[in-house]
Amino acid sequence: MIEHRQRSARVRFGFTLIELMVVLTIVGLLAMLAYPSYQGYVISARRVQAQTGLLELQQALERHRLRHPSYADCLSDGDCALPENDDYAFSILSADTTSYVLEAEATGAQSADTDCRQLTLDQNNAKTPADCWMR
Repeated sequence: MIEHRQRSARVRFGFTLIELMVVLTIVGLLAMLAYPSYQGYVISARRVQAQTGLLELQQALERHRLRHPSYADCLSDGDCALPENDDYAFSILSADTTSYVLEAEATGAQSADTDCRQLTLDQNNAKTPADCWMR
């Protein structure tokens, strides 16, 4: 009976250091595999925000054109405002009586989106690069 008490005194509950290290290694490997995929989703989500900004600016230009003889001077008249976004710089590349070209250029961390760094939209709803626009 005394021997039984000595054995049970040695039984300990919890995890060994090796078990904890194995679990941490597995979690680290899973995180390492998942992170690039997560980054891709973040870049895509930011790109969609830029596309939305360009479409809103396009609508503002069209509303301005309904009241004026030209797309030009939309910003100076106060009818249009460039969207504010930390990841893209918006601009009106050109605007005259019959046409305009809008651009969103990636800045900061979004510059990693190399294939879709510059998104453009014109009065005919032509979107470039076409592969970068949502369908």
